Amino acid sequence: MKDLIRIFLEGIINNVSRILFASDRVTDMDIRNSIIEGRVMPMDKVAEVPCIGCGGCCNACPTEAIEMIDLKEPVEMMKGLVKTQIPVLNSEKCVNCYYCHDFCPLYALFGMAGTIHPNDVGEVESDISQLLEKPIKISDDKIAFIAQYLSDSTVLKKRKQIDR
Repeated sequence: MKDLIRIFLEGIINNVSRILFASDRVTDMDIRNSIIEGRVMPMDKVAEVPCIGCGGCCNACPTEAIEMIDLKEPVEMMKGLVKTQIPVLNSEKCVNCYYCHDFCPLYALFGMAGTIHPNDVGEVESDISQLLEKPIKISDDKIAFIAQYLSDSTVLKKRKQIDR
């Protein structure tokens, strides 16, 4: 335990000295100054355009770090599919388990980048209407497994009770 505390404290001291005093610096001066001045802005956690607003990420989150919020105006993704909500990730509650990303239908079904990511999804350039219209070859078992998380927020709670 003492070794773990020592490693933790050494890490803090090294990082603070790198940021404040530029010792052993690997970041450029612009990044260093933006950190010191508090100008670093967090990246978006949700790619809002390709997100279909299904709430699967919210249902799969074991720490309830994701909340679905209503859109001001509903968005028609394709004929018969209207998005009324999008997820918002609370980084303070997030434990980076990546369930939200793994159970995002874009990632889980199509193998494309998920629309939600605890770190940064980057640019997600998926045309959701094309993805939904092309045939998908996926086993019934996988669809049933994914569907549990997309439709029922109590699945993880039930699973925790069974594991105990």
